[in-house]
Amino acid sequence: MPKEIKRLFDFAYYQLENYNLEKCLVSKSSGDWVATSTKEFVEKANEISRGLLRLGVKPNDKIAIISSSNRTEWNILDVGVLQIGAQNVPIYPTSSKENYEYIFNHAEVTLCFLSDKELLDKANEIKNNVPTLQNIYSFDQIDQCDHWSEVLKLGLDSSNQQEVEQLKKNVKSTDLATIIYTSGTTGVPKGVMLSHQNIVSNVLDSIEHLPLTMGSAKVLSFLPVCHIFERMLHYLYLYSGISIYFAESIEKIPVNIKEVKPNFMSVVPRLLEKIYDSIITKGSELKGLKKALFFWAVKLGLKYEPYNANGWWYEKKLALANKLIFNKWREALGGNLSTMISGSAALQPRLTRIFAAAGMQIMEGYGLTETSPVVSVNKYEGQSFKIGSVGKVIANVEVKIADDGEILVKGPNVMQGYYKESQMTSDVMTGDFFHTGDKGEIDSKGFLSITGRKKEIFKTSGGKYISPVLLENEMKESRFIEQILVVGEGQKMAAAIVQPHFAFVKEWAKIHHVEIGDSLEDMVNCEEVKKRIFEEIEHGNKNFGKWETIKCIELSSEQWTIDNNLLTPTFKPKRNEILKKYKHLYDKIYTQS
Repeated sequence: MPKEIKRLFDFAYYQLENYNLEKCLVSKSSGDWVATSTKEFVEKANEISRGLLRLGVKPNDKIAIISSSNRTEWNILDVGVLQIGAQNVPIYPTSSKENYEYIFNHAEVTLCFLSDKELLDKANEIKNNVPTLQNIYSFDQIDQCDHWSEVLKLGLDSSNQQEVEQLKKNVKSTDLATIIYTSGTTGVPKGVMLSHQNIVSNVLDSIEHLPLTMGSAKVLSFLPVCHIFERMLHYLYLYSGISIYFAESIEKIPVNIKEVKPNFMSVVPRLLEKIYDSIITKGSELKGLKKALFFWAVKLGLKYEPYNANGWWYEKKLALANKLIFNKWREALGGNLSTMISGSAALQPRLTRIFAAAGMQIMEGYGLTETSPVVSVNKYEGQSFKIGSVGKVIANVEVKIADDGEILVKGPNVMQGYYKESQMTSDVMTGDFFHTGDKGEIDSKGFLSITGRKKEIFKTSGGKYISPVLLENEMKESRFIEQILVVGEGQKMAAAIVQPHFAFVKEWAKIHHVEIGDSLEDMVNCEEVKKRIFEEIEHGNKNFGKWETIKCIELSSEQWTIDNNLLTPTFKPKRNEILKKYKHLYDKIYTQS
């Protein structure tokens, strides 16, 4: 058993030795929550290792894993692959078949494990174009596809376990563990090489920020585990003796959260925005005194400051608001959810305030795939929580701000480089410092704030710099706006392409007797709708200098989603794809202005 954790698979053995949970990994199957104990988890991982060896898998072979939802099988396979010195290549399920083909060939994938028929169909379309690919296995039972249990069966014979043990010993902390192909807002996927040490160090240096009692908590996992944020948290949960429940899908979260009653979960801002909007919509449907009390509590919550900074009278009113209103919010989210950690995109401060006021703190953090991922994160203890910041830099990581405002990161969490791309790697490194491409500031108390994306900050024809992310985040506080992309590079003014919150606009139109037609196309062409949304834009503009305000908008008649390639898997707008798709709207803005 490991006395010191140095490799990623050590976390499973550490939990076995220290907690040995009955419910280590829990997935929904045929309507029931099915638990895998720590002991069974380790046994099955060893079966996978033995089976893979019998299939001829060797150290440094690349094994692709693709799953539409987080599930127990993913984690078992991960440990089984890593402990024989092979590498796990996770792939976003929403990636195109062209991306599958590119990644499979670039990584020289030998075996692929995937979850369901939809993914199998995509993989089957390109498998003949991947000479290294030997076989595909599925987690679900699918006709004409080998089930992953075939590999487990191969490993039931434990006579080659000694070979597994020797290979485990041979794996060094500095060895490559995984290649994660980033699906960013621009460009071709890049294979980020992360070693065992990169991720292990990030887990151990982030532990103190986890506000949970080790060995006695439940988490609900739904963010894609192919993303390093959720994957790193899985290792952290293993280390902390925390039961991991896997949500069936994003759509089933409201149901699953009530069933599981988690203490903790990771989120992305878009999910929090949707939860908040849903709560406000329900509050708007109340009548009389109940409605007045609801919005009194909301108004109070939006003024929240940590550490009793608003004084005793505010805290007294907040206690009443919790008793009358916010307790129902907590109940809707399972009743036990005390903390959420948010990453991947900027979080609106109003969401941090309102959820903290309601007794569900949101700890915003910052990181990138290339930094394994955590660079900084808030925590409530020790006056280390500041609304609007991404917290303080974690232990053993160093951040400095370059002369042009770019955030540079140094530490054991910084990637080994981009796979097969030495020049691309050199381009983002200055000595040991990684260039994040984000701009930021560190205040006198050590809190890091993100001020924009370096590549996305643009200059108007008048020479004024604009940070679109700051404007976009402000405008999304409006319930009329679901997504927004600020544009204007090289133009005389900033403008925006807006995807309205279609359901809310319909409700607004119904209440105000506005005729918006039957289709989304009719809706966005309605002058009253456009005028009303622009009023929201003008309200948000008040928080910015005159030169950077949005002067004109056009509305898109299509929902921006991951599936139509307009959002990244973490729900960030893909600038290039949106501009390509809505070039006609962009042209309309700047030809009529």
